[in-house]
Parts: sequence; structure tokens; C-alpha cells
Amino acid sequence: MAVLFGDKQRFAVEVGEFWEGDTRLRRVDLWAADRWLTCDDNMAFVPQFCMSVRDSLDWLRSGCDLSLPFPDVSPAEAHRLLLSADDGSREQFWFPLWGPTRDNVTAHVFRVGNRLSIPFEFWRPAHPRPEELGAVFVAEMPESELIDVLVQMLAALGCGPDA
Repeated sequence: MAVLFGDKQRFAVEVGEFWEGDTRLRRVDLWAADRWLTCDDNMAFVPQFCMSVRDSLDWLRSGCDLSLPFPDVSPAEAHRLLLSADDGSREQFWFPLWGPTRDNVTAHVFRVGNRLSIPFEFWRPAHPRPEELGAVFVAEMPESELIDVLVQMLAALGCGPDA
């Protein structure tokens, strides 16, 4: 039975069934801004996936500088500008870095006050919704909401944030 955490219009995770009884492989679907991020690959290798999500939690909780790198532009435009730069500046904003389940999406995260902004785009030519290619979508939510969703997801996967 699947369990949904969060709001698909902002950021949500659905933890589903194991793959053919293998407790190391499990369906994990991600949504942001009402877009299905894991449309290409939603089967997570749980040990690696949990480690990557815990790293993201630690990173977000560290208070690292995620302020907009270009303060006079929108998060969507900052995303575009970072992708056009080839100077290493974009790496500090990449999110989520959770393995193959989201390889079809290029995304960044920015902190604006106590809220997070996650601009993203689909890049694979074989994306199931061709009209979404080239468009930048932006999910926004309180930082605490994203952290809560990630903690709940880890618990559902059987690997709490401190495991």
C-alpha cells in the first residue's frame, strides 16, 4: 500500500511497494509543482536512496548559504543562468541528488527567508510530456515542510534520518 507525504503542488513523496519482494528496491515517486519527477525511473535502491536523502537533510539543516546567486532575478531565471554558467557555481545549489530516480530532471534549490524555492526542468528528449521540455517549473514551500516530508519518507522506507 502506498503512502503519500506532502503536497504534490509543492513537494510530495509517495512510498510504494517493494519490487518483486526485494526489500532493497522500492517504488518512490516524487512530485514538485504538480509535476511527476520520477516519470522515467521510480524504483529506488533503498540503501543508497536513504543515504542520499539523509545527506540532503543534513545539508539543508546546516544553514548553508542557498540564497539566490543573482538577487535581482526570479528563481526560475537564476536556474537558467546557473545552467548557462560553466564555472562550477551551480553545484552548490543542485537538488535533489538522490541517484537515478531523478536523473531526468535538472534542479536547484534556493533559500528565500524561511522558504525554499526549487526551480527544475525536464531534459530528456523522450520525456513522456514533450510540452514540458524546455519549461522551468518552480516549487515553493516553507523549509520546515520539505524537511518534514523527507523525514516522513525516510521513516516509511525504514531508514530514519539518524539511521
